[in-house]
Amino acid sequence: MATRATSRPVGTVTRGTTNPNRLRRMDRWIAATHGAELRRAADPLAIDLGYGAAPWTAVELLDRLRTVAPHARVVGVEIEPERVAAAKPYERDGLTFRHGGFEIPVPGRPALIRAANVLRQYDEEQVAAVWQGLCARLAPAGGGSRGGLLVEGTCDEIGRRHVWVALGPEGPRTVTFATRLGSLERPSDLAERLPKALIHRNVPGEPVHAFLRDFDRAWAAAAPYAAYGARQRWLRTVRDLTADWPVTDGPARWRQGEVTLAWEALAPR
Repeated sequence: MATRATSRPVGTVTRGTTNPNRLRRMDRWIAATHGAELRRAADPLAIDLGYGAAPWTAVELLDRLRTVAPHARVVGVEIEPERVAAAKPYERDGLTFRHGGFEIPVPGRPALIRAANVLRQYDEEQVAAVWQGLCARLAPAGGGSRGGLLVEGTCDEIGRRHVWVALGPEGPRTVTFATRLGSLERPSDLAERLPKALIHRNVPGEPVHAFLRDFDRAWAAAAPYAAYGARQRWLRTVRDLTADWPVTDGPARWRQGEVTLAWEALAPR
């Protein structure tokens, strides 16, 4: 891959398909789990990396972040110049758009980088280098702060199913599975939305495969709770999972159709 010294953006042009509200689950999770860091940041800068052919996700990210961090600002970064030009009319206080790629062409160190549905179109072998480069651009830890956050993952076209990895300056921290519960037949339906680092690892012998197997088993065992609704079944399922898997969140997030695990438990072998 190219280095930051080059004048050309780092990366390749992807399809750029997007829809309004597609990233709402990811945005809500960021606001809930990273909002305090954004409020404390001297410069609560967030990057929407690879926002696509339309600027909706960047516009929505600013609105959602400002509910928890009123001074947050968002820069949408796109590698395709025509997409940047098309987004410029949507600029406003706290929202700008720039031409660039993985080098993150902004001064300073962002408190947040969100890269949704970007690496899905790259090779698995490229993921580690991209993660390392993006993590190096995050605001550093120190002074009571854990530092900036990189959120990288994949979702379906209308945002019903989503899986993302959260990384800090030190590297990967957690993996989150999120879904609209009413649309879920079984938890392993989320496998098709695994991020690039994990999607080819959903095979016997790999931790993510074992986790999804156990998730389905716990879901089946919790079938009687379906009489009280999909949310109650999900809550019981995740509670049972905690006996064998390092779930890092609690019922407040589970009720949103989420579950988050430590990265080490699912990392590829």
